[in-house]
Amino acid sequence: QVQLVESGGALVQAGGSLRLSCAASGSIFSAYAMGWYRQAPGKQRALVAAVTSGGRTNYADSVKGRFAISRDDAKNTVYLQMNSLRPEDTAVYYCNAQDVEAGLLYNYWGQGTQVTVSS
Repeated sequence: QVQLVESGGALVQAGGSLRLSCAASGSIFSAYAMGWYRQAPGKQRALVAAVTSGGRTNYADSVKGRFAISRDDAKNTVYLQMNSLRPEDTAVYYCNAQDVEAGLLYNYWGQGTQVTVSS
């Protein structure tokens, strides 16, 4: 079982920056693929950025060049640095961990943190 706790969400003006953090329990954090998703009102949850256990990253087109995902395996933490924020980035941001055990894929989610970008 993996528990994820997000922090760092806030109200920020357009053009500003925020850094989200997600602290994970579990002794094999380094083996997890980690990701950040977001869900705006009336919309489906969508991938924002992901990082594999090997450090390979992937981003949604809408955030490329503005957001950066990183992980610190020594601290069991994944980060999302968000720059040049826009009102359309407003959403609840969720941390996700993926673990494969005995050939089965397990998805774990945090409780979410609100990011609001004012124009």
